[in-house]
Amino acid sequence: MISSSRKQLEFDRQLDLIQIREFRKTGDLQILGSLYEKYMHLVYGVCMHYLNNRENARDAVIQIFEKLAIECVKQEIGHFRSWLYVVSKNHCLFELRKQKVEDQHARKWKEDEWASMENEDELHPLDKEERFQDLDDCLRQLKQEQRDSITLFYYRRMCYREIARTLKTDEKKVKSHIQNGKRNLKICLDSKNDREA
Repeated sequence: MISSSRKQLEFDRQLDLIQIREFRKTGDLQILGSLYEKYMHLVYGVCMHYLNNRENARDAVIQIFEKLAIECVKQEIGHFRSWLYVVSKNHCLFELRKQKVEDQHARKWKEDEWASMENEDELHPLDKEERFQDLDDCLRQLKQEQRDSITLFYYRRMCYREIARTLKTDEKKVKSHIQNGKRNLKICLDSKNDREA
């Protein structure tokens, strides 16, 4: 005789699969959202375990939901809860690898920083900080769509498709926002340089 808790687990599994089929048929994100909400606390727990940072874990929970909208259509899912655990874990491991690469870039920049102090032709590190401040100021002056697209493309290293999905727009607009944003940033930075000269 099957225990009642086992019956409940099997019932939940079948219900999850019905919701996934319904989402695939309709593309209705509310159906997927309702399914995801059931397990969101578990996803958050996995993200906290791997990322060890509340803010990063909260961001990951949102990013994983965005990923589900694509993966649920592409992959065959037999047990949603187990599958979601693997997707969440893989997402966190990818984020950790990405962070490791960013840390290596930061270390390399720090080494270059000391090298530039030895070379009078190079910018002094304090000048570099001013340049970063100028860039930050100019970034804030961009239109919202340009700022968001540039931030996601250069800082979060997202591709056009991911940005379009995140900002709920199409890829051509993302490309246009990035090009126009880069041009506006250059104009802004050049004008700051001219004022300092």
